[in-house]
Amino acid sequence: MPQTLQHHVKVLGSVATSSLTAWRGCMVVEAARAPAKPLVLYDMEGCPYCRRVREALSALHLDADIRPCPRGGTRYRPEAQRLGGKPLFPLLVDPNTDRVMYESADIVSYLFSTYAQRDVPTYYRAWPHQPVLGSLASMARGLRGLRARPARAADQPLHLWSFEGSPYSRLVRERLCELELPYRLHNLGKEHWSEIGPARRRIKAGPYEPIPGGKRARFFEEHQRVQVPFLEDPNTGAALFESAAILDYLDQQYAV
Repeated sequence: MPQTLQHHVKVLGSVATSSLTAWRGCMVVEAARAPAKPLVLYDMEGCPYCRRVREALSALHLDADIRPCPRGGTRYRPEAQRLGGKPLFPLLVDPNTDRVMYESADIVSYLFSTYAQRDVPTYYRAWPHQPVLGSLASMARGLRGLRARPARAADQPLHLWSFEGSPYSRLVRERLCELELPYRLHNLGKEHWSEIGPARRRIKAGPYEPIPGGKRARFFEEHQRVQVPFLEDPNTGAALFESAAILDYLDQQYAV
């Protein structure tokens, strides 16, 4: 199968994942108060419980330092177990409050109450059907983002601009997790209904105008467009849009 067609098939699988999770983690519910010190999330991209936490981070416009812990991984799993005492994920570490937390529902509640001073919205609450749909969502991507692949370590964490419901960004996060590459997750969720749709085909016609003063406005000012994923690698100086180009870069630079 030609490489371009293969990538389109991957994107379709990622669209299925977003659909099965009701496209949570796309729209910003509330721009939360940014913590003084970055949150740290020990995470497996393909894990449905980890996904719930990342959805909440996107809904709150909160950034986080991601420490990938795929099965078979050796870089951050021992560190996570030392901190929390159990090899379970997600594990959230908040240096601002000295909290170390397991259980996705507890973490989601903590994020909304601590950084937005509100209850969890109905859309983001835990429901009985979610584990089943979450598992199906992971299966739609062939359980990618769960198992480690041989890779060279990065001296400095990478930076990824993303939001959880983005099908294109998911492909990049999966690869970063599999390669055990740490990264600062900069959430860049949609701030208004007019931003719904892909970057080049938004529901509102005409030139794109981000909401003044928001995270998207700052990104637009620097890059003259708002599109995810966007990857910066301080180890090499690389800065890339387009998921296919980012995946090729990560494989060439870090995969063994």
